[in-house]
Amino acid sequence: MACQILPTISGPADLRRLPARKLTRLAEEIRAFLVDEVSRTGGHLGPNLGVVELTLALHRVFDSPRDPIIFDTGHQSYVHKLVTGRQDFSRLRERGGLAGYPQREESPHDIVESSHASSSLSWADGISRAFSLSGQADRRVVAVVGDGALTGGMTWEALNNISDDNARRLIIVVNDNGRSYAPTIGGVARFLNTVRTQRSYRMLQRQSDEAFGRFGGALGRSVYRGIRGGVHGFLSRFTNTDELYSNLDIKYLGPVDGHDLGALEHTLRQARDYGAPVIVHAITQKGRGYQPAIDDAADQFHAVGQIDPITGEPVSAAAGQSWTGVFADEIVQLATQDPRIVGITAAMLRPVGLAKFAAAFPDRVLDVGIAEQHAVTSAAGLAFGGMHPVVAIYATFANRAFDQILMDVGLHRAGVTFVLDRAGITGPDGPSHHGMWDLALLQSVPHIRIAAPRDAARLREELREAVAVDDAPTVVRFSKGSVGRELVASARLRDGVDVLRWGSRRDVLFVGVGPMVELAIEVAERLEAQGIGATVVDPRWVVPVPATVLELASSHRLVVTIEDGIVVGGVGTRIRQDLRAAAIDTTVTELGLPDAFIPHGSRAQILAEAGLTPQRIARDVVAQVLGIRVPHARPERGVESERARDAERAPDAATRSV
Repeated sequence: MACQILPTISGPADLRRLPARKLTRLAEEIRAFLVDEVSRTGGHLGPNLGVVELTLALHRVFDSPRDPIIFDTGHQSYVHKLVTGRQDFSRLRERGGLAGYPQREESPHDIVESSHASSSLSWADGISRAFSLSGQADRRVVAVVGDGALTGGMTWEALNNISDDNARRLIIVVNDNGRSYAPTIGGVARFLNTVRTQRSYRMLQRQSDEAFGRFGGALGRSVYRGIRGGVHGFLSRFTNTDELYSNLDIKYLGPVDGHDLGALEHTLRQARDYGAPVIVHAITQKGRGYQPAIDDAADQFHAVGQIDPITGEPVSAAAGQSWTGVFADEIVQLATQDPRIVGITAAMLRPVGLAKFAAAFPDRVLDVGIAEQHAVTSAAGLAFGGMHPVVAIYATFANRAFDQILMDVGLHRAGVTFVLDRAGITGPDGPSHHGMWDLALLQSVPHIRIAAPRDAARLREELREAVAVDDAPTVVRFSKGSVGRELVASARLRDGVDVLRWGSRRDVLFVGVGPMVELAIEVAERLEAQGIGATVVDPRWVVPVPATVLELASSHRLVVTIEDGIVVGGVGTRIRQDLRAAAIDTTVTELGLPDAFIPHGSRAQILAEAGLTPQRIARDVVAQVLGIRVPHARPERGVESERARDAERAPDAATRSV
């Protein structure tokens, strides 16, 4: 379908000027555009197909950005981008192209960048209070909350506080499609599902649509809107839609058909003019208008790679077995052998590899919804009760539950295993999804043990070792994407340290963390070609630092650590501190990611910008070994070298023999 109306929309004002009769055509164009563009680049397709009419209605009723619109989560913001002047999707989620989530640098219409769910109502609460305190009480704040976000505790903390002050213009739109990533779980979801599926509601809605349709398009919609309040009051006798919110003292409007533009605009105007917090319950369909998405029972094309826009089939085969796939198979084997193992995830059963476990042992896998804090403390309780929980989440979402990992699991020496998927650089999803803080955060938990497998065989080994620990938390972290080639050790030393190659001389000791071991080997081979001996080890368990690593460091002239987490407070820092505590004065150079919010881009781009390439590392190490300081005004971003820091404080120290 050729887009005729969409190119004329450069901002919300254009949308508001558009005659209502053209909105249906515009919605069709937007869906066709999304399918065509996202099928080329990959991205969150299903959620955006489901919010087309809702987004159009929001921007016609409210005055963005004066009336801030906050999306929770941000993956449902593609349509919002289209109608706020961003229609070049050719490089979606690529460096230099549009971000996959709201981004302030792109537009003043984007308010909240973080795509971690369940935070929008707290943002809205704070913004609306600021408007009230600063004499801007006429400004509205809108939070669009996916129904999955209602499973997160922050949502209910915010609702409790929002209901405490009814003098603000705050509108909460519940985008209820019955799903977060997969079907939404829990009591709130069951209540909303009752509203969505109750026969009395569906029957009366269908009959009213048919009856008023006989008056003709425009007249029928007008009559329907005119009496809709009475219809809602009648339906409420059967559906009890106010039950969930009655004790919160927040006005409830709905349920409203999230694909009926007229009904949506009418209801949103009521909410806009109410003068106090309002909840608008909009029922939508994820994947709306695209049959392959609707037919996908698993996640309705929540997130896709490059696909055939006609069939929805992937256009290229997977590059190899994924880290997630290796874990998915191994955890089933372990659960078969040990009935104490229980899987826990936070609304991401398939993405983190627990679907096979759930199919084999449905009573031993718990999906708690988007509630990582609850997942962790519940896991501590399971461990106390004699089970061994395996909490499988994305590394970035472990940040949300740090206090629970520290105080509920760590303090109580609970035998809980955390499996952190998408650790390190994740690429196109941007700063809120990079799993780069876990090593620095989690190593501060007393008694914790952290493993970073370099390949599939090590993932299986280390996962088995992790679930055997019942008196302390354990962590197994791995990257996004395909597993690299298997790297066979030439020797396994005590403490389980693998030596991947011995140097011809004891010049440099490389300590690689997980997938960075392969990079360390490439650098070592370059150094050997220049007559510099380089040994490469994989500690396997990077925290606590194995004693063998310290012993090897003492016999080498330089230690170089390479990790795909932030270099500040990372594994390299831990090794340097342990060396100093052991009175070993070997120089340590720590390589890793900068303590910055890294924008979306390919993994290769981001690692290169951080200086984590074979060429760059080899050049810098040669300079260090030869006692030549690399002529930079300051250490390159992402590279923290103890030698460089010493040189800045005392230039003579930079040239001392290593």
